[in-house]
Amino acid sequence: MNALALKERFRLSRFVLGETAVPGPVTLNHRRIFILPTRRGLGFALLTALLFFIGFVYNNNLVYLLSFLLASIFFITTVHSFRSLSGLVIREGIAKPVFAGETAAFPLHIDNPSAMLRPQIKVAGQDETVLSLLPDSQNPAFVYRNTTRRGWCEAGTITLYSTFPLGLFRVWSPLRFDLRVLVYPKPAAADLPFPQAPLGMSSEGASQKGGDDFYGLKNYEAGDSIKHIHWKAYAKGQGVFSKQYGGDSSGELWLDLDGTPGYDAEERLCQLCRWVLDAEKAGLNYGLCLPGVRLAPANGALHRQSCLEALALYTA
Repeated sequence: MNALALKERFRLSRFVLGETAVPGPVTLNHRRIFILPTRRGLGFALLTALLFFIGFVYNNNLVYLLSFLLASIFFITTVHSFRSLSGLVIREGIAKPVFAGETAAFPLHIDNPSAMLRPQIKVAGQDETVLSLLPDSQNPAFVYRNTTRRGWCEAGTITLYSTFPLGLFRVWSPLRFDLRVLVYPKPAAADLPFPQAPLGMSSEGASQKGGDDFYGLKNYEAGDSIKHIHWKAYAKGQGVFSKQYGGDSSGELWLDLDGTPGYDAEERLCQLCRWVLDAEKAGLNYGLCLPGVRLAPANGALHRQSCLEALALYTA
């Protein structure tokens, strides 16, 4: 571990945000662990001081003895509080991608290499996460973050803390890792047909009867047959679209950002995300076209992941 300069040691943000993220596991030691009295601890110290002055004023040896006993408990507790975190080894795990609006789970591995039980270890902000680390054990833990938009979501500062054993002191260690999760666009709720479909296949998986095969959607133009209007999209406020039919199809589904309906780029990306999931579920071969990105038609888990990653990381 590299030594810190004096200025860096007393940087206030270090006590809240932690040190700069470094690769590999982090071992908690005196440099990374901080300790302060809790409200209960301050009250305990005030009571001890009050007893001492009472003993001084009345020259009462029993009150002196009680005040010294409480003071010894107060100072010894600092050692036990520090030892509850000291020596723990924290390693980051691999977070799984999520869709925007879902909760991202960042995995941690907390190792207790000592022969000492470590009770009441908590993760700040996670009220339900209370760990009791057995001697020589490895323990999984998760830190949760809410996601609101696509792209990379970073875990930020992860703080482990404890008030063991008597609640007189709060000992904590703020940690930072290069831990992030990819957030895919939120799939659109609109049930729009695919812009193109393989031969004889519509978005519902059924072929058109007695006519040409469904080909895709286009913006409604004056003169288009009223029978071809996509009424579901109109009823949901998506706009007015006409269904297109053709007697031939390439057998490949192309998902193009420019040809996707929507009021802005984010809404079109959400619709593309929905189409990717639907096409994969239907077992179709689909390709993706974004400005600067072109993924050839295919299917399968790897192709689905590549398409969703391209949508998540797209920048206009």
